[in-house]
Amino acid sequence: MPKTDMSRRTFVKSAGALAALAGAGSAVALTENVVQAKADEAAGTEDIHWSQCNVNCGGNCIFKWHSKDGKIQYMETDDTGDADFQARACLRGRSMRRWVNSPDRLLYPMKRVGKRGEGKFERISWDEAIDTIADKLKDTISRYGNDAIHLIYATGMYSTTGNPSKRLLDACGGYLARAYDYSTNQILVAMPYMYGSDKKKGSVFSPYDAVNASSMTEAADHSDLLVMFGNSPAETRMGGANTTWDFARAREAIKARGGKVINIDYRMNESASGHADEWLPIRTGTDAALCMALIHEFIVDGKTDEEFLLTHTVGWDEQTMPESAKGQNKSFKDYVMGTGYDKVEKTPEWAAPITQIPAERIRELAADLENAKAPFVCQGWGPQRHTNGEDTTRAICMVPIALGQIGKPGTNTGQREAEPPTYLVDSLPNDDADSETGVVPEGGVPANAVTWSIPCYEWLDAVDHGTDMSTTNAGIVDKKNALPDGKLKNNIHFIWDYAGNCITNQHGNIDKVHEMLSQKDDDDLFILVWDTVLTDSAKYADILLPDAMRSEQLNMQTQGYSEWYTGVTVGGPAQEAPGECRSSYDVMADIADKMGVKDEFTQGRTHDEWVQYLYEQGREAAALEDIQMPTWEEIKKQGVFKQALPNVIGLEDFCKDPEAHPLGTPSGKIEIYSEALAHIADTWEYDEDQIISPIPRFTAGFEGYGSTTDEYPLYCAGFHHKSRTHSSYGFIDELKQAARQQVWINPIDADSRGISNLDQVRVKSPAGEIQIEARVTNRIIPGTVGIPQGAWHDADMDGDRVDKGGCVNTLTTYKPNALSRGNGPAHSMIVQVTKA
Repeated sequence: MPKTDMSRRTFVKSAGALAALAGAGSAVALTENVVQAKADEAAGTEDIHWSQCNVNCGGNCIFKWHSKDGKIQYMETDDTGDADFQARACLRGRSMRRWVNSPDRLLYPMKRVGKRGEGKFERISWDEAIDTIADKLKDTISRYGNDAIHLIYATGMYSTTGNPSKRLLDACGGYLARAYDYSTNQILVAMPYMYGSDKKKGSVFSPYDAVNASSMTEAADHSDLLVMFGNSPAETRMGGANTTWDFARAREAIKARGGKVINIDYRMNESASGHADEWLPIRTGTDAALCMALIHEFIVDGKTDEEFLLTHTVGWDEQTMPESAKGQNKSFKDYVMGTGYDKVEKTPEWAAPITQIPAERIRELAADLENAKAPFVCQGWGPQRHTNGEDTTRAICMVPIALGQIGKPGTNTGQREAEPPTYLVDSLPNDDADSETGVVPEGGVPANAVTWSIPCYEWLDAVDHGTDMSTTNAGIVDKKNALPDGKLKNNIHFIWDYAGNCITNQHGNIDKVHEMLSQKDDDDLFILVWDTVLTDSAKYADILLPDAMRSEQLNMQTQGYSEWYTGVTVGGPAQEAPGECRSSYDVMADIADKMGVKDEFTQGRTHDEWVQYLYEQGREAAALEDIQMPTWEEIKKQGVFKQALPNVIGLEDFCKDPEAHPLGTPSGKIEIYSEALAHIADTWEYDEDQIISPIPRFTAGFEGYGSTTDEYPLYCAGFHHKSRTHSSYGFIDELKQAARQQVWINPIDADSRGISNLDQVRVKSPAGEIQIEARVTNRIIPGTVGIPQGAWHDADMDGDRVDKGGCVNTLTTYKPNALSRGNGPAHSMIVQVTKA
């Protein structure tokens, strides 16, 4: 069998050659720019400052700013060390100068003068802004309590090292925190029931705590089959510090071994593009049905690893069921073989009309998985972002579990590729309380006194009817049973939004959000927004603050999601902040002063002193792992530190010896059947069209398979776009021109509607309507349209409310999932498309 020794260096060089061909038209201008830069550097008229991209793709790729006369001129990226070991920024990240020096930057503190959501503000002083915020905090705490303050989910551009908001609010007595996040809500909730959580960390919210999924580099080094469900690193994890490089290397290495790479998605995403044999089109939201049919074939073919399933799992078959469920045909095997819940055998013929994948193609994929020596099965976070997402994410994990193909070289647990360990902390601690004893040092910040939290997607309900929300009807997380009847004590009356666009743009059902927030009395709701530009969410602010950017102050950032290295970058400021933009840390210190907690918040440290303190703490922790980091003075000079990481094999220890290395589940095993979920299914309140299941099943979900109507005959899903990280970068014109906001529609669906490529069309759902350009393409399955998420909402909310920006969340229905209470409707929509 042929082998490959393609290294990161070889792949980077190949990719660079392709990029040069693609951008040949700008080669001369680029060369002149570099020549001038080198001349300026040699003449000593140019300064170099290191930084990183910290938007939420997770790459944290490295920036090398070139400044002249105190102003950023242009940016290069990582050129430190061997080319195999460089965290080079993607083209999206390299447009950061357009953001930093944008004429659209917010420059002054402002207060709302129009209706909430209208986007009308007037300039005020920092003193007035800080006094207003402190007064509103005091008033909210006095009238309702700290649990009426909510720090909303945000993934934008944090100016300071980390986000000090939590620390400040903890110092003020606490706040209503969020559980989970918009990216991974369903998988964060579902995975602990199957794989457990890390009891040492006291967390049930991270799918990586105990699972420790395998590195994509494992696939590159050892796999002979890579099967990806809804995973496109080339769009979601671009850049040299991220997974896309290792995915590309894995693809080439597996093919060189004679293996296959199969990308299962409703569209030919950028990771599959150019490799048509790798794309397996599937109807959106039906991945679990495909998985059931695959496992059916494993059983029929006698390829399931019965010994592994007997010793490592609960609920595979009757023999492994817990006592509470024995003799009731509730096992996973019973469900698949048609003797369980619905008495329907999950054959490929059953799955074919649901998934739009022919039965024979399903059997071929099953055979590929059965015959592979080291199949690497993984999923992106798209499949779980459906109204049936909790079952879907567990169903995908069942594919390698059924074969016993986990915990071995070249295999994975069915989740996304691994994230790295890190020994550094790049954000201020939320509090100074000892994690074991809860003791707070003198002058320190106590832990959040509000010990209950809400699923992040449910903040809108909590503004409207929080006191009706409970653990059983809204998934309230009450860690210390502090809510006697399980219900929230207050509605949300103060929204704190720092560096986020999740009030409207990245939330669901924008029209509904607008209706609710615009009608709230000023005395009943106060919204603070902190950002760098006027996002759609910022239009709803009562006080709007202009943030400095990371390049405009000393900054530190760790390596993010990169699986192949751990490290840190320290640098800046590359230029002064424009207008009256200030570091959020300094502003929060002023608010803390007004609240009487400045000493607790700052502990006598400036922002820059916190950066040094955190770096030195991380350096000490790294030394315990035999990682020798530069001193503070050395890192300030060199800017970048990187340390290679070994490959990780998910659940390796558990699979070798489940008794010595039990999982953090009640049984210590992989719980295919969860008694905890069975109890929740029996006791929680949820709608008739929603299901909570103790085993992974295929359920259609709200606005999922079978829900289309004559009025809304097409399925619709959102997807991450290469020109944006969520909505970050979404206002930069060059990126909007390079990668247009378009609805993907198959020619079969377009022709019947008289729609041609690049036509303006209307897309309407039960929730709202957008106008957008059509991309007529065979790269999407018939019957489904796809819309890139993150485009900026642009509608006359006092008029027809048709969104000309093409924001997919104009179309999403705000109905949280039953179990996760999360954003399943983000990819589960039904729509009609008509020519505009």
